[in-house]
Amino acid sequence: MTFLNHHLAQQVIRTAIQDRRQVLLESEAKEICLAYGIPTPEFLLVDNASQVAAAAEKVTYPVVLKIVSPDILHKTEAGGVLVNLKSKDEVESGYHTLVKNAKAYSEKARIRGVLVQHMVPKGIEVIVGALRDIQFGPTVMFGLGGLFAEALKDTSFRLAPLSVLDAQEMIQEIKAYPVLKGFRGQAPADEQAIIRILKAVSEIMLENHAIDQIDLNPVMVYTAGANVADVRMILRGI
Repeated sequence: MTFLNHHLAQQVIRTAIQDRRQVLLESEAKEICLAYGIPTPEFLLVDNASQVAAAAEKVTYPVVLKIVSPDILHKTEAGGVLVNLKSKDEVESGYHTLVKNAKAYSEKARIRGVLVQHMVPKGIEVIVGALRDIQFGPTVMFGLGGLFAEALKDTSFRLAPLSVLDAQEMIQEIKAYPVLKGFRGQAPADEQAIIRILKAVSEIMLENHAIDQIDLNPVMVYTAGANVADVRMILRGI
């Protein structure tokens, strides 16, 4: 599910601006990732329970279900994520659960549907992000992901555009780099896959001035390849 179509990203952004939405729906953010060659799990957006089982079959089990609403930024807090669902009964029940939880979280939340996404296997979790700094412009971030990411604050930054050398240095200068190299007999992570994602995020920020922030978290990195399990993109003030 990888194609390069930078014009698609611009169309997605225009639609959000016309709707006066500052936060892209996750499905939209994933479309932009794919437009720049950033790998994401197979996903489909459905807007009723009768479609969810067929969607799960298409993206293949096990699946993750996520509520899609422009009014719910933190889906986990709203009970808007269900993981490791493995059957038709589970996904159909899960659809109703997510909608019920979303309405309980915010009566006024506009629900656009449910994202049905293939659940990727665990890998080494990293974070790739970007922001549009007032003084320096587009800035890309890299760091360790997972449970301790926020506590450790083990991150590196570079200004866009990124060269391959910039991306390599970002990866190698974090304190957790030995984990990526293969810690205590573990297989090393695919650094080239991380470099491609870092460079693509840099490109997105340079070519799409309406995007203010990007958060790819977690990015699952394997011995060969990587996959972005969750994406958030925020536009500049409308």
